[in-house]
Amino acid sequence: MKAFGIKNTDKETLKKWYYLMSLGRKLDDRAPNYLKQALGWSYHAPYAGHDGIQLAIGQVFQKNSDHLFPYYRDMLTAISSGVSAEEIILNGISKATDPASGGRHMSNHFAKPSWNIHNVSSATGNHTLHAAGVARAIKKYGVQAVAISSQGESSTSEGYVYEAINGASNEKLPVVFVFQDNNYGISVHKRDQTANWRAADNFRGFKNLRIIYCDGKNVFDSMNAMTEARKHAIEKQEPVIVHASVVRIHSHSNSDKHELYRDDNERHCALASDPLDRFRKTLIISGRLNEAELDELDKLAKEEVSKAHKKALAAPDPDPASIFDFVIPAPYPALKYPEGLHNLQKGEKIKLIQALNQTLKAEFRHNPDTFIWGQDIANKEKGGIFNVSKGLQQEFGIERVFNAPIAEDFIVGTANGMSRFGKNLRIVIEGAEFADYFWPAMEQFVELTHDYWRSNGAFSPNVTIRLASGGYIGGGLYHSQTIEGALATFPGIRIVYPSFADDAAGLLRTSIRSEGPTMFLEPKALYNDPLAETWVPDDFEVPFGLARIRRPGNDMTIITYGNTTHMCLAVAELIASETGKSIEVIDLRSLIPLDRETILGSVRKTGRVLVVHEDKVFGGFGGEIAAIITEEAFQHLDAPVKRVGSTFTPVGFNRILEKAILPDKERIYKAAKETLDF
Repeated sequence: MKAFGIKNTDKETLKKWYYLMSLGRKLDDRAPNYLKQALGWSYHAPYAGHDGIQLAIGQVFQKNSDHLFPYYRDMLTAISSGVSAEEIILNGISKATDPASGGRHMSNHFAKPSWNIHNVSSATGNHTLHAAGVARAIKKYGVQAVAISSQGESSTSEGYVYEAINGASNEKLPVVFVFQDNNYGISVHKRDQTANWRAADNFRGFKNLRIIYCDGKNVFDSMNAMTEARKHAIEKQEPVIVHASVVRIHSHSNSDKHELYRDDNERHCALASDPLDRFRKTLIISGRLNEAELDELDKLAKEEVSKAHKKALAAPDPDPASIFDFVIPAPYPALKYPEGLHNLQKGEKIKLIQALNQTLKAEFRHNPDTFIWGQDIANKEKGGIFNVSKGLQQEFGIERVFNAPIAEDFIVGTANGMSRFGKNLRIVIEGAEFADYFWPAMEQFVELTHDYWRSNGAFSPNVTIRLASGGYIGGGLYHSQTIEGALATFPGIRIVYPSFADDAAGLLRTSIRSEGPTMFLEPKALYNDPLAETWVPDDFEVPFGLARIRRPGNDMTIITYGNTTHMCLAVAELIASETGKSIEVIDLRSLIPLDRETILGSVRKTGRVLVVHEDKVFGGFGGEIAAIITEEAFQHLDAPVKRVGSTFTPVGFNRILEKAILPDKERIYKAAKETLDF
């Protein structure tokens, strides 16, 4: 294919390009007026000066096969990709019919999920991981397509951008990373961002990575660069960086004043470099189009904006009643065992770790589009730190079961991205080797929790995050924490925490088969503990949001989950033998959604409640349970709701310190007696 140039590009294409650029600029210039008129567009980042590269990204993008991740300044990219002027304005003024988010996400975050133009985060560069993830699926399923990720040069300083490019080059993924370099991250010049003048040079040591430099102000240079990048990524099956030098003509956004950090001369030079003006002059000087023809295109663009404006203003606003729509998808129903295993004949008991391993293998056989990765999970006979995934790679192959870099953001972010390829995909990840190490992935965890809501139901990441959690192993600060109290503050995530083998198997099956993200916390101290052993049928499933009464009683209720479940059962038996009083022990199993009905029903029956969990008392999940009981069943209480958990300290390494910090049977017994005797 010949390179694009003013002489060898047909006239109709030149007219189309100029029209798109004119249309985009009219919208870009008009956007601040909506804010002034209190109509919306409260966040607008003008793209003027980025015209060449943004036109090229949109022209190269193949809708419904490629996947495009534009950033907040990519208005012309969206228009060039086919997003209409009306859809741009609907997004800007946050209308209910905005295809990007229905008014739920910040303005200037353009998307059209039905075309694979993805709704991305406001956390700059975040979507590079999603692009790498979906590129993994593109490669796996043999599609002749690419993922395109676009961003400013300053966001390449983010750690997850390095993780994305490192992973993409290691796996040789067909993804194009576009850096639109306008010299500034808001007011911070790139000299304060990196020692290299060109951000792409920071990645020159990466293997299997091609870097293409272009003048992002020049339409033809940009078209040639993007065309070659897409072609190379597909043919060579490896990532490409396109570094486009552009200029930011205006302030960073409507809340920024560039006069405070750019002098008159710099701002004048930026305006003099206007790509639209230069393209217009090139067309006229070359004789390909005359002024009258260009004026006519400008007129048509102005008319389209006017029509789009009228339609968008008449569009409905979001309904306040809709805020609870699309928080998380409906789960897999899990109706096969409505009575659990209580009335079934029991066979040979298995360990909790065996239940997890067998269920993973069964689900991989059930759905060939199931994948798992993480740190250390697929090395010969080893399957994770605790061997939960042992044997999976041998049976299902390295394409479905593989190791990830020691980069938790990458593990979670590419899971989000890969799940975007199709609703049939189910992703299971070990989010970190221990729950304590999950914190580097929190930024990506946040994305998982609100992707479905933010996209107005258009996309849900079907991801199960497994984490070996909790203490009682002498692990210390980074191997003994349990983190559900912090995670439960985020809407849009399910959190389960089994304490027996059957529930571990059933909840894992339901998690994998459900749409939407689930945090699956595994009490690692119980992996091989005989206390957690049960019989588990091959196809066992447990619904979310249904607690299990492990021991019925009438005199007090203990609400618990995870490691402390077995301690609570032992305490209940001891008190019954000593006093004859019966204690009901409720194993929550599912924290979100929570079984309020079982909790409140038990409280109304017994009148006394003890909440026990391994996590810290202060800020722990038990505080929510206590608050619910106080609000909804206070009149049935005969004693204050009491809580038992860890001290408000980290978990120490020495076993003496660990014992002083974590809850145990003695502490639970003391609290139970106090509650009974109140």
